Amino acid sequence: MIEKTENELSNTIIGCAIEVHKQLGPGLLESAYQECLFYELVNKGLTVIKEKPMPIIYKDVKLDHGYRIDLLVNNKVVIEIKTDEVFTDVHTAQVLTYLKLGNYKLGLLLNFYVTTLKTGIKRVIN
Repeated sequence: MIEKTENELSNTIIGCAIEVHKQLGPGLLESAYQECLFYELVNKGLTVIKEKPMPIIYKDVKLDHGYRIDLLVNNKVVIEIKTDEVFTDVHTAQVLTYLKLGNYKLGLLLNFYVTTLKTGIKRVIN
């Protein structure tokens, strides 16, 4: 099996997210989009972890504080799902924090509250 790069995975993820948005439209809870995107990604043959715990390392102590990555694809790409009117700096900071804590290179912030998903996609690079 050929290992996909973060960019190749990103293209597949965005395609699946667009399909979910076409089917459901805006206005549902984040959890609904998460479940449907998980389904689409798994059907593409990707390895996906839902609600991956993200501990904080503080002064060499691992603290399980309850942070969770919405979806982690092939142990490479972090997906954070939102249903807000606009992205804020806090949303971007959240994804960047997950990338740093998990030593991942790429995160996708997906906002399903928009009329066209193309305007609700933000790439975040560590």
